[in-house]
Amino acid sequence: MRFILLILLFISSDVMAQCKEFIIGVKGDTLNCKDFNGLKQGRWVIRYETLRGEPGFEEEGVFKDGKKEGPWRIYSLMGDPIGMEQYKWGNKDSICLYYNNQGELIREESWLSFNPAKKMDTVVVENVEKPGTYVQKVIKHEGAAVKHGEWRTYEPGSGLLVKKMIYNLGELEEQTNNALSGNEEKKEVAKPKEVLEFEKKNEGKKKVLTRDGRTGG
Repeated sequence: MRFILLILLFISSDVMAQCKEFIIGVKGDTLNCKDFNGLKQGRWVIRYETLRGEPGFEEEGVFKDGKKEGPWRIYSLMGDPIGMEQYKWGNKDSICLYYNNQGELIREESWLSFNPAKKMDTVVVENVEKPGTYVQKVIKHEGAAVKHGEWRTYEPGSGLLVKKMIYNLGELEEQTNNALSGNEEKKEVAKPKEVLEFEKKNEGKKKVLTRDGRTGG
């Protein structure tokens, strides 16, 4: 046990040695690290207070060389999970999910991120001449993210699909307003495991304490 503790202390000291600025979390882990080049590294917890009527929130995830990378979770200031975003090269990528305070899925977004180190990239897109088949396409980009794939909006409470938009490399190709057409579709989207674990852990609690990611200043 003592040997394991010494290893953990060594790892923690090594991480802190790479950070010019950091805070220690409630579990003793190193958070909100800025390296000696001023770049954000590792796990961060960031808190945004309510401002001009806009609700505040917290987000947590990993920075790599100053850019968001991988999954980022979003919580209300009451501690409820309200979003799950994916990042690549500092931009949104793949499927991002958003929930209301009751844990109901209300919006899905689909993004495609490009490597800012390249001016050209190869992406896979659907063949407009043969729907259901896909081809590779070389495109020029500016290293940002574009809307790509299906975007869905659901009605709170009923879970009915009320709007669907299909984007192809940032261009809107199709839009369906099911609430207006009377052709509502019930969503069949499973909650991410992080949301399910959060709900199970806090089942029966009236209020959940949030993590404080403030760094002061």
